[in-house]
Amino acid sequence: MESERTSAYGNNTNADFTQSTDDEHPLIDGPLVSQDALESVIKREFQKLPTHWAFSVLSFFHVVYVALCIAITLFCWISDEHTPECTAALQGIDSKTVVLLGKVALWVMVFIFDRFVQRQHSAVRRRGYMDFYRLTRGIKNLPLLIHSAGNALILTVIAPSSLLDARVKNLSVYLLLSIICLELLLTLICLIRYAEHVRKFNSKKPHPDVTEQERSHGFSSEAHTETGFRDGSSLEDVVEKQADLIDYLKQHNSVLSRRILTLTGQ
Repeated sequence: MESERTSAYGNNTNADFTQSTDDEHPLIDGPLVSQDALESVIKREFQKLPTHWAFSVLSFFHVVYVALCIAITLFCWISDEHTPECTAALQGIDSKTVVLLGKVALWVMVFIFDRFVQRQHSAVRRRGYMDFYRLTRGIKNLPLLIHSAGNALILTVIAPSSLLDARVKNLSVYLLLSIICLELLLTLICLIRYAEHVRKFNSKKPHPDVTEQERSHGFSSEAHTETGFRDGSSLEDVVEKQADLIDYLKQHNSVLSRRILTLTGQ
């Protein structure tokens, strides 16, 4: 009996010794990566959202188009005094055709602007700025929706233009010009609001949402760190935020793993 206890004690001692020696040797061969070197490589510089120039270009061409439409309407449609000058300036093309072709070209520019902005905001979302992505998700799509609705209204006016002009002289022209000016007003309001959000975002240079939350929780003693559904909050918003956070953390962990392996190899 005494011999069994001695052997058992000896086995436990050997196991403890083996475990202690295993703990002394890391699982990865080679020198460990220092924390300073790892943080210096992992830390990313803030990337500004490069959509301000697209906003300026779109606003400029939109204002130029509306100014040309007003000039053509006043000198070529409503008044017949400058018909030869208009014909020479437009090289024989009908003034209504010029306005409609310009409207199509403007819609194509708005569509390209929308695709460019969508791509840039998707990159911002992948970098972890989910709050800014949700903040500007609705307003950045409004210019394309406004111009698409304006095209539908213009078609509604152009199709029965002969009937409208028979009742009131140049009624279709006035309606068309009103739609174009209303488009400009609504689009500029949306673009100015969007540009203000982008300006604040670029000037603030925030860290990803996860880092900002960790900082706020670290400096604030009254911060609530629990997550979940609470009264007064939307379940869809909670699920969407959790899905965005999980997606960002998965991408971030994969990037960190590759960089750690690269540093370990070096």
